[in-house]
Parts: sequence; structure tokens; C-alpha cells
Amino acid sequence: MMKHLDVFDIANGYAQGLFLMAGEDGTLGWYSSRERTLIPLDDRFHVPRSLRRALNSGRFEVRINGDFAGTVEGCANREETWISDELKDVYHRLNEAGFAYSFETWHEGELAGGILGIVLGGAFIGESMFYRVPEASKVAMVRLVEHLRNRKFTLYDAQLMNPHLERFGAYNITPKQYQKLLDRALQQDVFFDD
Repeated sequence: MMKHLDVFDIANGYAQGLFLMAGEDGTLGWYSSRERTLIPLDDRFHVPRSLRRALNSGRFEVRINGDFAGTVEGCANREETWISDELKDVYHRLNEAGFAYSFETWHEGELAGGILGIVLGGAFIGESMFYRVPEASKVAMVRLVEHLRNRKFTLYDAQLMNPHLERFGAYNITPKQYQKLLDRALQQDVFFDD
């Protein structure tokens, strides 16, 4: 279904507040939600006390696009996934065009976990996350928030709430509020990576 769309059409869809998912039959389509979940980039962001040891241990190294394909596969490798082969291809095309990134944690030279996202202006739209080593995706989230703050990003969209995100201070907003924040973030002249 998406073959005829180029990466700029796809990026434009995300800029309209939509996101791509594969349905149960594998067909790729645009979706929106009644509420949008944001990860705060201010002091509302909460680091669970149980995670501090892993953060301070130095066990995890952070890389950007160190293994983009491995991160996509890690995110798709679950019993129920919305990341079809077609969507994997879309992510790879977006990555080549500078719109999609993987923010990864590495442990002992191996990809341990990471977050897959779309970057538009000062917005990071988190598509999915995964881990192979306990705490790896949580460490990635904390380090990603630090990275986004340092780069002056104003929006970290996690799309849909879950108990894991709630522990970090994630909160929901309406589509109208989201579009207003997204429009502001799209005007920013910031860079995710050098």
C-alpha cells in the first residue's frame, strides 16, 4: 500500500499527527489515537530509583544508528507486532533519508536494547523499543531524554501509554494539544545527530 509514497510523503503523514502501523492482516495504514502519550523533557521526567544502579554502573554504552537494522528487528521480534516487513522497509528508507534513527544501548560489544524513532524538527516520535539485556531499553530511554534535552528538542512522543512509560512520568494529551506542540516542534532548527 505504501510503495507509491516517497519518504517525504511519509514524513508529512507524521507531521500531520498520524503514524504507520500494520493491521492484523499485515496491511500498512495510517492511524491516529484519541490520546497521545508524551515523555516529558522537563523536570516531570522521573527516573525510577530501581534503575539508578544500572545507569551509574557504566555497563551500557549508547550509540545512535550503530545497528539500525538490528534495532528494527529487535522491535519487530515479538508475538504480536505492528511492524510488518513492509513497515521495516519504510523505516530503512526513512533512515537513509535522515528521518528515522535508532538510539541504542550496547553491553559487552552486543546490541542490548534500543528505541526506534522518527525525527522531525524538534520532535522525536518513538515508534517502538526493545531489550535483550534487562534494563537496556530503560537505560536507553533515560539517555535519550538527556540527549533530546541537550539538543533542545521540545517533543518526545511515545504514541501510546503503557505502565512502563507511566513510571517515567509519561502523560496523555488530546490530539488537538498534540498537533499544537508538534507544529511548534516542526519549526525548530535542531539536529538529532551530527
